[in-house]
Amino acid sequence: MTTTSIEPALTHLTPVELAELVDRAALQTRVDRKYLVPAEALPRLLERLTEHARVLDIDGRRAFRYRSVYFDTPELFSYHCTAYRRRRRFKVRTRTYLDSAECWLEVKINGARGNITKHRLPYHPRDCATVDPGRDFVEEALNRESIGPAAAKSLDPVLVTEYRRTTLLLPETASRVTVDTDLSWRHGESALRLPALAVVETKSASAATPVDRMLWRSGLRPARISKYATGLAALRPDLPDVPWRRTLRRHFRDTASPTSPAPDISHHSKQEASCV
Repeated sequence: MTTTSIEPALTHLTPVELAELVDRAALQTRVDRKYLVPAEALPRLLERLTEHARVLDIDGRRAFRYRSVYFDTPELFSYHCTAYRRRRRFKVRTRTYLDSAECWLEVKINGARGNITKHRLPYHPRDCATVDPGRDFVEEALNRESIGPAAAKSLDPVLVTEYRRTTLLLPETASRVTVDTDLSWRHGESALRLPALAVVETKSASAATPVDRMLWRSGLRPARISKYATGLAALRPDLPDVPWRRTLRRHFRDTASPTSPAPDISHHSKQEASCV
């Protein structure tokens, strides 16, 4: 199942432009709920959302290619903070919108009560595999969130993820929903692809969205998954994986395979506009 199979369902949704989406539901501080949904169930889900959602549309495109590079210390400090469920934990990544070659350096902070705060810095795509040009920004963000800048001193690229994303606006609740398909991860010589699975994520100020309630009625509940931590745990069985063990056992294990060295992630040609 690929992104093309959900395109007919997307055509029935009213479009929303990027500027309006950001204005109405930027949600840099938010509560996220993630669901693992069989890709074959997505067309029906999107059809049921016709009355509730609008879809991000940029120049006629409604699904966008993403590439994220995650950074960590040699001791994998960020990963271990997540694995051991530290109350305050963080992720540092670059995110490149491959359909526009636009890139951002991002620091995501998980704080009290499950709130997530994201700090973003415009970044040059050629620097997507290093934090060096933005190290001061990372240190300032970590210090502002009382994590301390020491963790930013030795950050190297650890994991590369790629996927296609469709973004929905729920006007009634000023919330967003993202649908990620064609999921893949790469760590060193190992790679993992999950073409039959999608990650549906609701992003709201706090309350559950109509999509959450719709998924609950279908028997789906929020899953413990982090694109960085769960993907790395799947490719590194030696790492602690208690928070995602059930997810790994049901969806990830035995799907990793050796492959060729990671592709060059430093340069991309300029294409169309990007999305959040």
